[in-house]
Amino acid sequence: MPISDLEAHVAPVVAEVRERIAAARARGGHGQDVTLIAVTKTHGPEAVMAAWQAGITDVGENRVQEAEAKMAQIAVPVRWHLIGHLQRNKARNAARFDLVHSLDSERLAVALDDAAGEAQRVLEVLVQVNVSGESTKSGFALHDLPGVAERLHGCRHLCVRGIMTMAPFDAEEAVLRTVFGGARDARTLLQAGGHPADWLSMGMSGDYEVAVEEGATHVRLGTMLFGGRT
Repeated sequence: MPISDLEAHVAPVVAEVRERIAAARARGGHGQDVTLIAVTKTHGPEAVMAAWQAGITDVGENRVQEAEAKMAQIAVPVRWHLIGHLQRNKARNAARFDLVHSLDSERLAVALDDAAGEAQRVLEVLVQVNVSGESTKSGFALHDLPGVAERLHGCRHLCVRGIMTMAPFDAEEAVLRTVFGGARDARTLLQAGGHPADWLSMGMSGDYEVAVEEGATHVRLGTMLFGGRT
């Protein structure tokens, strides 16, 4: 759809989502600030601009190459989030992002640390945890985190800001709460290990309200904002 039509569609949806986030935040009682990330994967740069016009300053992408193509066309100062699985050979490109959500192995941590060092910056990252134990999902198990937290101190160019997780698709509410509660436990383990891990990236279009009730600080919404992806 033309950019004007897309903006007209997105703006009221964002307003409603923000109201729902505020209500969920009040119900949950965690008192956290919540960042809304517009996931624009498989949509063009017009989706980024529609999100910006609706007041969203954070944009999520799954793939480095797709994100870089949009970065070249977007002049407004959005914060770029890499939310998809990252291969180690793409770590140098990932150092361009403001926040990498998918730190899912110690080998990737080393590669990102090297890339951030070459770029002469400190890269903010989230540790991905697989609370549900699904074989199709990447991430650390909770019992691995104390040791991982200790070893991540050796990555001097990374700042571990918290946890990212994904719940099973179409899970019942009880399962969602178990997964999101497990992410809170994972964050506590990182904090106990000496990291400034105050962020929880969890919740997507189908479960973001429960995620916010359980303490999410970052929710990742795509389909709800822009419709189905091609």
